[in-house]
Amino acid sequence: MPRPPSRNYALLSSAAVISQLGSQGALIASAFAVLSAGGTAGGVGLVATARTVPMVLFVLVGGALADRVPRHRVMVAANALNCVSQGTFGLLVLSGHARLWQMVALSVLGGTGQALFGPANEGMLLSSVDPARAGRAFAVYRMAVNGATIGGAAAGGALVALWGPGSVLLLDSMSFLVAAALRAFLDLSHVPERAPGGGVLADLRDGWREFVSRPWLWSIVGQFSVVNAVVVAGQAVYGPLVADDHYGGAGPWGVANAAFGAGTLLGALAMTRWGPRRLLLAGTLGIFPFALPLMALAVPVSAALLTVAMFVAGASVEVFGVAWMTALHQEIPEEKLSRVSSYDWLGSMALVPVATALAGPAQGAFGRGQALWGAAGLVVLLTGAVLFVPDVRNIRRREGAVPGSDAAPVPEPVPEPGTSADAEGAVGRAG
Repeated sequence: MPRPPSRNYALLSSAAVISQLGSQGALIASAFAVLSAGGTAGGVGLVATARTVPMVLFVLVGGALADRVPRHRVMVAANALNCVSQGTFGLLVLSGHARLWQMVALSVLGGTGQALFGPANEGMLLSSVDPARAGRAFAVYRMAVNGATIGGAAAGGALVALWGPGSVLLLDSMSFLVAAALRAFLDLSHVPERAPGGGVLADLRDGWREFVSRPWLWSIVGQFSVVNAVVVAGQAVYGPLVADDHYGGAGPWGVANAAFGAGTLLGALAMTRWGPRRLLLAGTLGIFPFALPLMALAVPVSAALLTVAMFVAGASVEVFGVAWMTALHQEIPEEKLSRVSSYDWLGSMALVPVATALAGPAQGAFGRGQALWGAAGLVVLLTGAVLFVPDVRNIRRREGAVPGSDAAPVPEPVPEPGTSADAEGAVGRAG
């Protein structure tokens, strides 16, 4: 099968950077829009939840849809929905007559658009990379998006203060419009025509069979559903509280979060040069440092040590992220990428609202420090458990293999545990 033109990768990367710049500013703007309309912290949380819930409810539908119709059409339609919802949100705020129920409804539309977009985008990206350069391509992509995340948050805060939240929301709307225009030019000539299926439910069942048939896939998604939830709860709920009580306010916590962002950039940059042979082993080992910020907040350590912990965690998340994308690209058939990605997305998001909602009661029942130690313990325990899955330890990078094929790599002797060759597989080699 001919490989897709490199133009697809360039279009996807450019569109992702543009929309991420706008979306990060919009996250700040939406919170201040609620407050400027007379809302409270509860209203801010309600608007944020209204965006998250439809992402959980509709992400599987988005995955099935993206494997049924051309993915770029799903992406453009989802971007158009986000453009309209954010534009309407911004105009209401600028008019001075925005009400909470309107902001909640528009956030629901935005979350629905993101649910439809995510699996289609991931499937399109994974299918648009040459197998021989997959790891480096994914690392560069993530580095660009992480840079846009940092820049968008910084610019968004400044622009909200300068122009007000309504104008920033309109800018986000325009970023979705530009991104949709770029994605409309994606080339799908390399994607074989898909045979008509038996409907969305049949597609979801087929995707589920693909998902559960691979122990490495469902075990890591199950692990990450808990890890992601406790890390988000620890950093989003407990982090600001610890900063207020022990670090003198939001300033040091902001510096620590900036260090996390800097770590993601360095980690992605390192992964452009490092191609671990045992993809999932290297990626899973990169999960252990996720516990460091939780432990640092539990003590709590000095602000300087917390900043170092956040930097290390940020770098390690990129080791996992690039290895994970490369494994999906290599192991999953192209025509099922979006459906499999949708189960990955669902696992990553489903428990986050539950964990953040339980963070307060857990602090009341056990104390903040014990809750944070418990969260760190779950990260370490579940990550260690995943290492007992044979495929997690043994799946190796197949240079030049067709994604999803069963073509075996060049045979290599399997080293005994503890030998120098086994250590090399865990650490990887220069790419």
